[in-house]
Amino acid sequence: MTFPTRSHGQKSIRASREPRDLMAETPVRPNSWRASVVTLFPEAFPGVLGQSLTGTALKSGIWSLRTVDLRRFGLTRHRNVDDAPAGGGAGLVLRPDVVGAALAETRGSDGKGGPMIYLSPRGRPFTQAMARDLAAGPGVTLLCGRFEGVDERVIEHFDMIEVSIGDFVLTGGEIAAQALLDATVRLLPGVLGNSASTEEESFSHGLLEHPQYTKPNEWMGRKIPEVLTSGHHGNVADWRREQSERLTQDRRPDLWAKYLEKD
Repeated sequence: MTFPTRSHGQKSIRASREPRDLMAETPVRPNSWRASVVTLFPEAFPGVLGQSLTGTALKSGIWSLRTVDLRRFGLTRHRNVDDAPAGGGAGLVLRPDVVGAALAETRGSDGKGGPMIYLSPRGRPFTQAMARDLAAGPGVTLLCGRFEGVDERVIEHFDMIEVSIGDFVLTGGEIAAQALLDATVRLLPGVLGNSASTEEESFSHGLLEHPQYTKPNEWMGRKIPEVLTSGHHGNVADWRREQSERLTQDRRPDLWAKYLEKD
């Protein structure tokens, strides 16, 4: 999957008037990577995304994060956002008129904000390749589901992409949204101190990453493999490649099969 690419501009300072713009007090580059999240729990963000390298990048304006409170678009004085599923059944479904209004306002204010993604257990699997494609674009708009999901007409009307982070079900899409954003933001230029980190990690070349070691040289009777302390870079590279292939073959035969197909 490929998404639209983005251009890079000079850094500027601005204060946003958006009600839940988490970049209101920080510098934002005109072409910074922009993430918008429609959710019933805006207070859940930035969460872990506000820590470590992604948090530093957020504060420096490499990327921006805006949350849109879905409850604000709810109906009646109770701000209802859901209703019973058509045809009967358990649970509740997010209403199309509520979700549609939130997405329309979000996309209208963001302009060309990249693809619109609905986090759903029935979606296509989120992969490292998808993260790279998203990082190369202008940003993303994420819809976090709740209850039994969202009315199908919303997905069709906005041509949304359904994405899953695994074969399991969560109570909502907020954790999935943060996982998707973390995997994507760390690939943006300037977020990681060493760009080689993203080139050698798992999935970057279709293989799982090799084992890592550090000091002390011996711990609990276990030593660092001699090849890693030999100083012979060629042998180190060969060892790491062999380990990556072995781990992938043992733990992810599906990835191994795809890797063999490419060769």
